[in-house]
Amino acid sequence: MTEATLTASPEPAEPAAVPPPGTALYRHRLTTRIWHWVNVVTIFIMIGSGLTILNAHPHLYWGDYGANPDHPWFNPPHAPSYLTIPAGYNLALARRWHLTFALVFAFGLLFFMVSSLLNSHFQKDLRIRLKELAPAHLWFDAKEHAALRFHDPKNPNARNIFQKLAYVTAIFVLIPAMIVSGLALSPTMAAAWPWVLDVVGGRASARSVHFLAASGLVIFIIVHLALVILAGAFGEVKSMITGWWTVPDDHGAVTQEQKA
Repeated sequence: MTEATLTASPEPAEPAAVPPPGTALYRHRLTTRIWHWVNVVTIFIMIGSGLTILNAHPHLYWGDYGANPDHPWFNPPHAPSYLTIPAGYNLALARRWHLTFALVFAFGLLFFMVSSLLNSHFQKDLRIRLKELAPAHLWFDAKEHAALRFHDPKNPNARNIFQKLAYVTAIFVLIPAMIVSGLALSPTMAAAWPWVLDVVGGRASARSVHFLAASGLVIFIIVHLALVILAGAFGEVKSMITGWWTVPDDHGAVTQEQKA
């Protein structure tokens, strides 16, 4: 699920030239890179501190209330100390860490969304076209992923449909769900904005939504890291630091294989 800043153009009158191996392509805008690396630190701390908070009462419910006499829909396993922040159980300190970085997380998303609208990142890179949802298109991209071919040979800097779906889900569903449910879990915010409790269906439901959205984001991160490694970790990480991605040496061979 590597990021790219260009999308495949409509069907050209003539075949597009294939960028030769070694070509440097500008892939990630500065705002995307800033948001990415801030999130690396922010999400790491929020997951660790969130596990400490979850350990205080590892039971999840639906509705307005949830306590020991109620029947939980899920009992998450106890998180070991090497996964929690702080490592030793300290609920008060974990909450401070969690709430501090929740502000960074929320305003970071706002910064990214505004900047991505202004520089047309969303419109150019994440807009899903109807033809991309056609069964034949989905099946083709699925086979390409299974063969560990992640780049369009004519436009290796473009995103494929699975990347778009994954990023759209994370940016517009999972992260906002975490933020809204987190607001509902804050007594101060729930008192100031009582409607947030209504949106998520009550305080107990807010906790469940928060857990599910966070779990979805963790799954996204695991898959993202796995695909970064498979696509070539050095080049992918370098592009997220400098903004520039180099077409790999085997790209020409992959193109010929796809033509065969």
